[in-house]
Amino acid sequence: MKIKKENSKTRKSFYFEEYVQTSSNHLHEKLNINHERVYLLFFIFFSLIFIFAIKILLISIEKPTNSYSSKNLNYYKLFRNDIVDRNGVLIARNISVYNAAIKPSLINNKKKFIIKLKLLYPDLDLSSVKKNLKNNKYFYFKKHISEEERLKLWNLGEKGLLFEKTQARIYPHKNLFSHVVGQINSDNFGISGIEKSFDEELKKENNSIVMTIDSNIQYLIRNELIKFQKIFQNIGSASILMDINNGEIISMVSLPDFDLNKRENIYDKKYINRASKGVYELGSVFKTFTLAGAINEGVIKTNTEFKNLPKKITCAGRTIGEYDDKIPSNLTAEQILIRSGNIGSVRIAQKIGEEKMKNFLQSIGLLNQIKFDIQEVGQPIPFRWGKCKLATSSFGHGVTTTLLQLSKGYAIVSNGGFNIKPRLIKDNKKIKKERILKEQVSKEINPILSKIVKTKEGTANFANIAGYDVGGKTGTAQKSFNGIYSKNKINTFVAVFPISKPKYVLAVLLDEPKPNKDYIYHYKDGSGWKLKGTPYNTAGWTSVEIAGKIIEKIGPILAINKIDFYNDHVVKKSN
Repeated sequence: MKIKKENSKTRKSFYFEEYVQTSSNHLHEKLNINHERVYLLFFIFFSLIFIFAIKILLISIEKPTNSYSSKNLNYYKLFRNDIVDRNGVLIARNISVYNAAIKPSLINNKKKFIIKLKLLYPDLDLSSVKKNLKNNKYFYFKKHISEEERLKLWNLGEKGLLFEKTQARIYPHKNLFSHVVGQINSDNFGISGIEKSFDEELKKENNSIVMTIDSNIQYLIRNELIKFQKIFQNIGSASILMDINNGEIISMVSLPDFDLNKRENIYDKKYINRASKGVYELGSVFKTFTLAGAINEGVIKTNTEFKNLPKKITCAGRTIGEYDDKIPSNLTAEQILIRSGNIGSVRIAQKIGEEKMKNFLQSIGLLNQIKFDIQEVGQPIPFRWGKCKLATSSFGHGVTTTLLQLSKGYAIVSNGGFNIKPRLIKDNKKIKKERILKEQVSKEINPILSKIVKTKEGTANFANIAGYDVGGKTGTAQKSFNGIYSKNKINTFVAVFPISKPKYVLAVLLDEPKPNKDYIYHYKDGSGWKLKGTPYNTAGWTSVEIAGKIIEKIGPILAINKIDFYNDHVVKKSN
């Protein structure tokens, strides 16, 4: 029995020791596992810190970028770049603005809120605001407000007034460049003018557009056209001032115009760009091209005589007559152009012939649609050539073109016969000159254009501005409606100056002008003579008068060197 008890005690002691030892080992294993987890957590934690530190370092040394893809951050990047004139004067720019919205559910006292708005905007009709507040839906109160206006609204202390930061396109000169710069729509796409033609370029970074236009000259010319629109009551007008040697357009104006900042949809045809889009029969300004074509083809000389010219001729049963019965029957080719003879121009054209006349007019860009920096360009009306069409086109009847193409034609005829491309965008690339007419054409045509302005027989005496050596040609044409000619007229004058060394061409067009019985004309012959009232509704009494006033205003800006009124090539006026 004793032995059993001892064994029992021994076994009991044995089992106890074994249990204690086993528990201790298990605890150590648990502690080791916990330490490993702690180490792992610390490793992950410090790894994350290291990764974030590297990322922050990389961001801090990375070059900043202006491009953001998020729509919520798009106001940090300009939607469109600037448009500036040839001197860097701002024409169009995007600025930061705000859209003020109202969330009715956050307005505690709507009646009180309306009173606050009325005090802030006493002249604003708030009926639509009241209606929208009743509907209890989110709506815009005012769009494109300035920071100053936003602060005024914010000071009302209404939680329901919310502000979204965005951008707006502004045009500091309002109407001044409406037809050439054009408009954009609410989705930031150009829909007319330069804004449309250069839409993608304007959306690229640091890609401002530099125009050939001079803002000061544009302003002066537009002012003269507006002033005389009141005098001659014309329904519209246009002018183009272009560098005769490189095609840079320094000014392009069309009236009536519109304020680009209002972003109104323009559907009325009276707002057409009459400088590049309007297609017209322009009358006697085409006589210069008839004589130039004959000289270029070598069929006549300026002193070629045309004798026994009748006062009237017929073609296909229709009568062609002189505008002035006092025109002599015997004239040289030069005198035909100076006195603007219709019958004489027909005889010159007949010497050229249909095919050569057509080719000449096409070569100087009059008969086909012109490629230009804006898409608003007119398409001259096509016609079938024949003996009668040759006759009428010789004096600008039955043939159409745009004022832009007319300006280009006069530039080529006067600049030595070099082709040019009219343009509104500055290009510093050297232009390769291409002669398309004989040099002799300009040498013989330019002195005649000078005499049209400076001699008594000429039709453009009111453009004879002392010191600027102006030459040019007038054109008066009846407007055609559905093939029927009306009493309404298009009066045009194209000036080239200084004509002794041509630099600029200025074209002025009046759409349906009317005589003014009270306007006082001042003769430019130094006599001091004045005339009250417009005796004839022709270009010599309307467009020429305006062109003269324009040249007086813009001449000093163009920095033309003053030259003596009487040059070697100028014929003095006869008594």
